[in-house]
Amino acid sequence: MDQEQQKQIAVFRFGVISDFVNGTQLEPGERERLLREKTAREWQIPFSSRTSLSRSTLCQWIRQYQSGGNRLEALCPKERKDQGKSRAIDEETCLSLIKIRAELPKAPVSVLIKEMRDRGIIGPEVELYPATVYRFLHQQGLMHKAASEPPDRRRFEAEFPNDLWQSDVMHGPMVMVEGKSRKTYLIAFLDDMSRLIPYAEFFLHERLDSFLTALRKALLKRGLPKKLYVDNGPAFRAKHLAEILASLGVALIHARPYQPEGKGKCERFFRTVRSQVLSTFTGQTLEQLNEALFTWLDEVYHQRKHSSTGQTPLSRFARHMECLRPSPKDLEDYFRKRARRRVSKDRTISLNGRLYEAPVPLIGKQVTVLYADHDPGRVEILFRGLSHGFLRPVDLHVNARVRRHHQRYITLEKEEATLHMGGQLWFGGRDDEEEE
Repeated sequence: MDQEQQKQIAVFRFGVISDFVNGTQLEPGERERLLREKTAREWQIPFSSRTSLSRSTLCQWIRQYQSGGNRLEALCPKERKDQGKSRAIDEETCLSLIKIRAELPKAPVSVLIKEMRDRGIIGPEVELYPATVYRFLHQQGLMHKAASEPPDRRRFEAEFPNDLWQSDVMHGPMVMVEGKSRKTYLIAFLDDMSRLIPYAEFFLHERLDSFLTALRKALLKRGLPKKLYVDNGPAFRAKHLAEILASLGVALIHARPYQPEGKGKCERFFRTVRSQVLSTFTGQTLEQLNEALFTWLDEVYHQRKHSSTGQTPLSRFARHMECLRPSPKDLEDYFRKRARRRVSKDRTISLNGRLYEAPVPLIGKQVTVLYADHDPGRVEILFRGLSHGFLRPVDLHVNARVRRHHQRYITLEKEEATLHMGGQLWFGGRDDEEEE
């Protein structure tokens, strides 16, 4: 399993246990309720055919994360100690399981294992793991669920500011861009407790890069939330978004498909934008549209009492400033993209149509580069998880004047001057240094 796969698994595990490690003190009853909920639901586990998680697994992940200093790396999977050993059950045990399952179609796995021991089918020395039995019965189509009950929908509200942000996208009006009419999209974040808008902006598309731009501005302006609640759009399912939020200690929660009720507060905000901003907008450009939105948010929306809370969003948000987590100073680094490249023989790397110079020892090596589209001059290079500094853009004109000679660089101008003087010029140093 490579590093990217391990990171995907760590991000998934953090999303599962985020309720237990986000700094909120849970009552014993609340903790047990959350554990029961998470063990009862189905999960899409990366690189696994399993769909359920046990209580012991959740508790183990919580301990790993906390003992690892609340770092995402602590949740990366470890290499199996029993690598190469089969844990499959034998054929006789499989046939016995199918027979007992037919007799007890609704019994849980633990009861089936106990029944097999009571009947003497397996002895006390045989280890039969519940997960193994469950996988086998699930593959045989013998793990039927009980009839589903109507969903239990209840109104909810976060207890403190930045406990929960909701985010969604609204289709906006047409604007003129370089003489052409273009559609706009409003990307907005809403604090569930106060109804404050951490950030909102109209963009020309709803792709991931637009969402990340809005998210970065929201975090810089209002700090870090504990959870971010979004729908199932392609941008919200991107691995890059999940990795960014998990590294920041923010849980990413997706709404259930075809159930928009959970994002009702965002929908209500969008209706207000349509009726109070778009209905009176007379401009034609994207800049004018965003200026109208920013002015309305600062002067009207955040200063007016909300019908549900009876307080202005700004004052309700500011009442618990001690609960807010500020964004890290190096927030920009969390949003950098990753790319795999091989350093060519002329020690260059090509990235987004630009050439960069890498350190000489990395020639021919597969490396990872971290970069941001809006800052092409700051590209970091990693090899085997260790940073080797930042890359320099290639200056072809300077390189044309530099001659490589054994373990030194010597400029053509200095060489010519030396020949005219009838002497020799010697420059010591490493082969990745240049003399001007």
